[in-house]
Order: sequence, then structure tokens, then C-alpha cells
Amino acid sequence: MQLTTLDWLVVAAYGAVALVVGLVFLRRAGSRVEEFFLGGRRMPWWLLGTSMVATTFSTDTPNLVTDLVRTGGVSRNWQWWAFVITGMCTVFFYARLWRRSGVLTDVGFYELRYSGRPAAFLRGFRALYLGVFFNVMIMATVTLAAIKIGGVLLGAQPWQVVVAAGTVTALYSAGSGLWGVVVTDLLLFVVAMVGSLAAAYYALAHPAVGGLDGLLTHPEVVGKLSLLPDFSDPSNALAVFIIPVAVQWWSTWYPGAEPGGGGYVAQRMLAAPDEEQALKATLWFNVAHYALRPWPWIIVALASLAVYPTLDSIQAAFPGVDPSIVRNDMAYPAMLIFLPSGLLGLVVASLAAAYMSTISTHLNWGASYIVDDWYRRFVRGDAGERHYVTVGRVATVLLIVLAGALSLWLENALQAFEILLQIGAGTGLVFLLRWFWWRINAWSEISAMVISFLVAVYFQFIHARLDFPPLDASMQLVVGVAVTTAGWLTVTFLTRPTDAGVLRSFYLKIRPFGPGWRSAGLGEDLPPSDDDAPAALMAWFLGCLAIYGALFGTGFALYGQAGEALVSGAAAAGAVVGLVRLLPRLRLR
Repeated sequence: MQLTTLDWLVVAAYGAVALVVGLVFLRRAGSRVEEFFLGGRRMPWWLLGTSMVATTFSTDTPNLVTDLVRTGGVSRNWQWWAFVITGMCTVFFYARLWRRSGVLTDVGFYELRYSGRPAAFLRGFRALYLGVFFNVMIMATVTLAAIKIGGVLLGAQPWQVVVAAGTVTALYSAGSGLWGVVVTDLLLFVVAMVGSLAAAYYALAHPAVGGLDGLLTHPEVVGKLSLLPDFSDPSNALAVFIIPVAVQWWSTWYPGAEPGGGGYVAQRMLAAPDEEQALKATLWFNVAHYALRPWPWIIVALASLAVYPTLDSIQAAFPGVDPSIVRNDMAYPAMLIFLPSGLLGLVVASLAAAYMSTISTHLNWGASYIVDDWYRRFVRGDAGERHYVTVGRVATVLLIVLAGALSLWLENALQAFEILLQIGAGTGLVFLLRWFWWRINAWSEISAMVISFLVAVYFQFIHARLDFPPLDASMQLVVGVAVTTAGWLTVTFLTRPTDAGVLRSFYLKIRPFGPGWRSAGLGEDLPPSDDDAPAALMAWFLGCLAIYGALFGTGFALYGQAGEALVSGAAAAGAVVGLVRLLPRLRLR
């Protein structure tokens, strides 16, 4: 399918606006490292929160949701809906702590919390491990989605999409720094929301779907609608719901949903002027990400089952597309061909916006690790600010080249999602407890990282070759969590604790609450924390209730189940009222 002149004009208009924003912030971004990576710590909560939402609104996200819905029904989205619990935990327990730390990156936390060579090694290694390896993997999945969209809508070859999209985004990101990324994200979020709603509207209007009523009664769709898995099938319920809710949310490190916060979420919190703005930014991000955005994607995914019930039907509709990348996630871009001229251009612009938002954030975030936590810390620590900004811009280009190359190897978004979950399995508990338990040291994190990676390698490349019974992805996750947790706890108690002076300095700066610091032996004169732990716990619960109530209420309303929709909506509204009353008790600085 080819875009019309009107479509191209719409895409060009969006690109021109994004370019102007990037140029406006070019001079400011080049002045100093903190300005380039944190915007001078002067960004308002609504802008930071929207930027986080726009970043997770990437080109691969609707593809991933489509893959989940087509292969397992709506309930399979619990594999990422479970991260609501993680997100609300970050909002009410960790946002304030990150802002108090005052570090430039979350990796800089290591030499604030730990001591000696292990802390320095962890900071440097983790900077490259996350900033390059993990970061490139995420950007590759986003680029893979762009490849599929470009192949369906433009007839472009994979290498053409990689070169064109990567070049434009890298140049923009390297020039404008975080201010340019965040301000443009505001535009990207609006365009992307409009585009996803338009895609859902025209998906329902397709003759094979027959509107919302036709969709809900279509034989290919009826069995996919439930919001909860079939608990009469224990294996499915375990994989889809029980493990994500009971284990995955606290145990697995995944970008955007890190236990205790981290990555670009921590970067946005660190860029806020104070603790209150950091908390509000993270709260708005979680509300918009989980409560506002999923249903347009889900509607398109369900409609695609009526239009393209099998992979063969997708391949038949797009014979020029490489068969190796025709998977269920390709059904989302395949549904976009039914949009009218002009609106198709808007949707293409929204997908370009989603791509640019995610990639630009990951480039800026990854470059911050390379510059501040590796290059300046271990290679050259005596250069001027502009020199480090230049290194950051070079790192930006190298990261996009690596991501583009990897994207040509991947086949579908779910494949990368499961690989990343497995690699991070078992590390999450360390990230949650390191603020509140003095005994965790640098070796705890090093061992957790190494063990989880080795377990992932075992399941990906060795397990099947040993003729052992196969394990599905959810059971691999559980095994990985158990082995990794046992391993890092053993290492923790076998190694020396962090230096007492570093622990004392950390406690005085952060003031964490709870009993985890009482046995540290740091002196009787330590002031107690003034944080209200019970209020934070209640806020965490109410935050989860508000988001799940809104998410389910929307779904029940679309399904025509008025009673369930009213109950869910009332629960969400009551939770919001409770949150508003609780916020003053959190004593934010």
C-alpha cells in the first residue's frame, strides 16, 4: 500500500514540528552534562510523566499487545498488567528516595550505597550492561516493529526502515538532549493517542468486523474476550495470571517497570525539581500507561482476528513481506491499511512519533550511562563539560547502529519480551530491598545479575539440548527467580558488608524507614526517618485499585456489561478520593 500526497503532507508536518523543537533546545543541551541528561533538574511533573508515557508508547507496544491477544486472549495482557503493582510501589515508596539521592543516573547510586572496588566495578559494568546490552535489545524490538509497519504500509525493505528511522532519530536525540526529548514527547503523546483511537474506530468499521456488536459476537473473537484467564485450566491460569501477579512484578527487572524504579523512569524522577514533583510524574505515568491506553490496542487486536484469522491470511494479504517476520504481532500494522487518506498519514505520523519518543529516550538514557558512569568515571575524569556532551552524542550514534543491526535478526516482539524477562528474573528483590536493608552489598547485585543471566542462557541454548522436559516461559521465570534469589542471598551473607562510613552517609542522605537499618551498628545518634510508612502502604493499595478499576471498568463498558462497569468505576473513584486525602501524609520534601 502506498501513502497518498495528503498522507505524506501530514507526516511531513509532524516531522517539521519535531525538528523545530529539537533545534530550539540545541544550544541549551550542549552547555553541560546535567543539562543534556537531566534538563537542569527543572522539569515539571506533568511534562516528565507524559514523557514516560510517550516513551512506553512505542511502535512495538501495540504489536506486542496484538500478539498477546491473538495467541491467548485479552487476559494474556496480565503479563504486563501485573506491572501496575510495581509501578505503584515505585510511586509511593521509591520516587522520593531517588530524588533525595541527587545522582545523575540510577547507576551512580552504586557508589552512593556501596563501597570499595566492588561498588566501582558494579557501577562501570552495569553502565555498559544496561546502557548498551539491555538498551540495544529494547531499541531493536522497537525498530523491528517499525520494520513491520514500514513493510506493510510503505512496501519498504527492512534495511531501508532501519537506516531512515535510525538516522533521523539519532540526529535529533544527539542534538537536543533531554529537554528536546521531553518537550517533543508531549506532542508525540497527543499524536499517538489520536492515531490509536482512529485505528480502533476504523478497525470496528471494517465489514468483516461489523462494529462493536459484531466484534463481540464474532466466532473468532468470543473466546478471547475474558479479562481473567480460565481458572479451570490451571496451567494457563498459572502462566497468565498467578505467576505475573504473585512473582513477576517484584522479581523481574524490565525497562519501564523496574522494581524500585530505575532506567529512564529514574532519570525522569531525578530531573524533577523536588520529591513531590517526582512522585506526581511517576503517578501520572502509571495512570496513563495502564488505565488510558490499552483498550484501543486491544480493540484493533480483536478486530484483526476477524479480518486475518491466521498467519497465512496475513501473508496472503502482503505477499511482498518477508515470510520470516510474518507473526501475530504483524496483524496490528496490517489493520491500518483500511484507514482513509489523510487519516492514514496521521496514524503513520503517530507511529513515527511513538518510534522517535521511545528511541530518543533510550538513546539519551543509555548515553548518560556511557558518559557519566563509565567514560567520566573510569576513562577520563578531568575533561570539560562540553567534551562529555560530545562523547554523549557519539555514544548516541553508536547505540542506534547496534540496535538497527540487532533488529534485522529478531522476528517478533514477544520473543524479545520473554528474553528480557528471563534475563532479569530474580534481580528485582535486590532493587527493592537495597534501600531498606543495610546488609545488601555490591556483591549481592553482582551475583544476582550474573546468576540471572546464566539461567537465561541455560534455558535459551542448553536446556533443550539435554533432552530435559520442556518448560514454558512462565515456569522458566519461576525457576530463574528461585535460583537467582537463593544465589544472591547466599553471596550476601558470605561477603563483607558495605563500609560503615558509606552506610551512615547513605542513611543520613536518604532516611529510609523500617527495621532494616536498626542492626547496622551506625551509632545511636542516627535520626529516625520522618516518612509515614502506613500512609505509603495504603496509597500503594489505593493506587493499584484505582488503575485496575479504571482498566476493567472501561473493558466492561465496551463489552456492554453495565453492572460490572459501574462497580469497577465506583471502586476507581473511591480509590482516587482516598489517594487525594492521603497525599499530605506522605511528607514529601
